[in-house]
Amino acid sequence: MTQFNIEIAQTSSPNILKFNADSLITTASSYEFGNIDEAKSSPLAQQLFYLPFVKTVYISQNFVAIEKFDIVEWEDVQQEVADSISEYLNSGRPAISETKAPTKTPVSIYAESTPNPSVMKFIANKTLVTGILEFKKAEEAVHSPLATSLFNFPFVKEVFFSNNYISIMKHDMVDWQDISMELREFIRQYLVSGKDVISDTILKTSVVSDQASKENTTQDRTEMESKIISLLDEYVTPAVANDGGHIQLDSFDDATKTVRVILQGACSGCPSSTVTLKNGIETLLKQMLPGEINTVEAING
Repeated sequence: MTQFNIEIAQTSSPNILKFNADSLITTASSYEFGNIDEAKSSPLAQQLFYLPFVKTVYISQNFVAIEKFDIVEWEDVQQEVADSISEYLNSGRPAISETKAPTKTPVSIYAESTPNPSVMKFIANKTLVTGILEFKKAEEAVHSPLATSLFNFPFVKEVFFSNNYISIMKHDMVDWQDISMELREFIRQYLVSGKDVISDTILKTSVVSDQASKENTTQDRTEMESKIISLLDEYVTPAVANDGGHIQLDSFDDATKTVRVILQGACSGCPSSTVTLKNGIETLLKQMLPGEINTVEAING
């Protein structure tokens, strides 16, 4: 039986705390419950609602997020909640238990071009992953069955997952017009078959750990880095995600006032993104943090 370890993680909202698991809690979609009656399909959420300070419960593939009422402070109750979640999951009971077979939603995939001519974005009508995963070569994708399958196509160079889409970078030996329909149908059929996008094992490997350590998070960051991350998340990340890419803070050198950002997905290797994003981010940060930033260096992930 799978044994779960739970780690407590802060979020951008002071009232919401994440409880990350090192194994898959559910392979289904993400769930949100506003009260105990809404949580009839989730014994875990129902149990959490017996805690008087719990306002909303979110259950995703590898974490439970809880929004609290203001009647308590998280530091006073967070360990109690983490222990409760861990005890429940380690008992072998399901986090989600449907009383009847859920109605299957037809899977649809549509392809969208990106500013990077080598990358196309394939968007699904369902959540594929929680967080961000990037695979530069087939050897890195051993714990993602879908990415591994995509690398079996000789023209696939890199694979990038985020939320409900996949950005695929191709080799120059083919044109998108010759392969986009084939890839779109392959991804659709793969998801329809119910196969795993990622395996349970990936949550315990360095693949996730390494990427999580690079993620835009204010934990273990300096005050200036936290400010930069907040600005990137608010003004840059949404626009970049629309183009099938991702950007995150690598580091800030206080001595030289240099910001280093990592470009991923469609942004990585894009002929125009390094200059465009560097100049755009540099202008933004200089305006929002006057006198604190000298230059921004963009590097490909």
